[in-house]
Amino acid sequence: MNIAELIGETTEYDKKRMLEAKKPKSWCKSVSAFANTSGGTLIFGISDEGQVVGLADPEGDAEKISEIIKTKLDPIPEFNLRFHKTEDSKVLIILDVMQGDETPYYYSESGSLEAYIRVGNQSVKATAVEMKRMVLRGMHTSYDSRKTNYKVDDFAFSKLRERYKKWTGNSFDNKDLISFGLADEEGYLTNAGALFADESPIHCSRVFCTRWNGMDKSGGTIDALDDGEYSGSVISLIENGEAFIKRNNKVMWRKTSNSREEMPEYVERSYHEALINAVAHRDYLVYGSEVHIDIYDDRLEIYSPGGMPDGSLIQERDPLTVPSTRRNPVLADVLNRLGYMERKGSGFEKIISGYEFQINYNEDKKPLFRSDRYQFTVVMPNLNYNVPQDGTQDGTQDGTQDGTQEKLKNQIVGLIRKDNKISIERMAIALGVSVRTVKRRIKEMEDVYYVGHGFSGHWEITEKDDKG
Repeated sequence: MNIAELIGETTEYDKKRMLEAKKPKSWCKSVSAFANTSGGTLIFGISDEGQVVGLADPEGDAEKISEIIKTKLDPIPEFNLRFHKTEDSKVLIILDVMQGDETPYYYSESGSLEAYIRVGNQSVKATAVEMKRMVLRGMHTSYDSRKTNYKVDDFAFSKLRERYKKWTGNSFDNKDLISFGLADEEGYLTNAGALFADESPIHCSRVFCTRWNGMDKSGGTIDALDDGEYSGSVISLIENGEAFIKRNNKVMWRKTSNSREEMPEYVERSYHEALINAVAHRDYLVYGSEVHIDIYDDRLEIYSPGGMPDGSLIQERDPLTVPSTRRNPVLADVLNRLGYMERKGSGFEKIISGYEFQINYNEDKKPLFRSDRYQFTVVMPNLNYNVPQDGTQDGTQDGTQDGTQEKLKNQIVGLIRKDNKISIERMAIALGVSVRTVKRRIKEMEDVYYVGHGFSGHWEITEKDDKG
């Protein structure tokens, strides 16, 4: 059975062996989740294992499905029911649920209301923050466009005016605040306007930066080689965040016949784009969290609150094919006017392509993206980490040359000592390399071996290693 033919253009679907009329929540939560996110399809007559079993009374089941949705969902989402007959005459019901524009869509039971969203391939109960987000969407508005109680006259916008003049050659005045969606006619700032103020009153709009000494945060702040905490206008956040990365970005170089080629640890175009995206697309409804820039020996990570707007997991998708979705359209539009980002949404492509043209680039050095319902992280490997030197590369700016295969092996041992049940996938993420590289290095290590099978097993290190 080709599921793709059944679900059409949607990518989200669930399967049910039969209609559980007496337990409608088992499938109605999927209806709620589909309506609250990007739509989806529910197929009745297929087991969880993908076995086509068919339905004994498809017409009767279809009537019950329609009735249950109309009585259990509030508001009633747009949906369509259709039948599909297999080659062996088994009948399936295909329930297509459209993306709704009156979010949130609640499931009602025993007087209580619950709203669900899609996270990956699961329908999960929405959190308080996700509920706020859906309410705004149902009102056809966004967080950054909402009016605040902050008066325009109480704030300065020197950073905004300076950048606008530099980029366009024109002066920025208060009427532009209104036309750009940063203030209203009554002189009150929108949330986007508050984010652009020199002394931004949006307290969660901050960037925390740390250059860690090593591969993780296990040593705490005592192991931090450099750090910074920045607040204020989003322009200040971008400038200070980039400045922090630049001063911790060592550059190797090598001589050529008539010049010198520089090889930075991190690509400016890539981390610039990642930082812009973190500031522009983060979820500002998440209080108590901020953008983080963490630099380790082998990688740079930029974290922002809030997952993918559609609830999908970026690591399960091709980042080059993900359509642009603007969580904060006003903020993104102004950043575009200031020359920081493009409207066409090419951020992922820029981050990846910036790396692909570097001298030390290979597949192990490709930027990675990961997300869940609470956060989004860009991982950019250190291009000069574990790169063998061939004599033409004359060192880094501070004269050091780290990065050998032996060091990677030692780091693998260190991770195992901290957690002897750590997976190869988690090792790869922690080390900023591919799963294939980790497997290859472990295969070369005679003193490291895996005992048991699957999740129940664990790593062991021989006594020879412990003594040495």
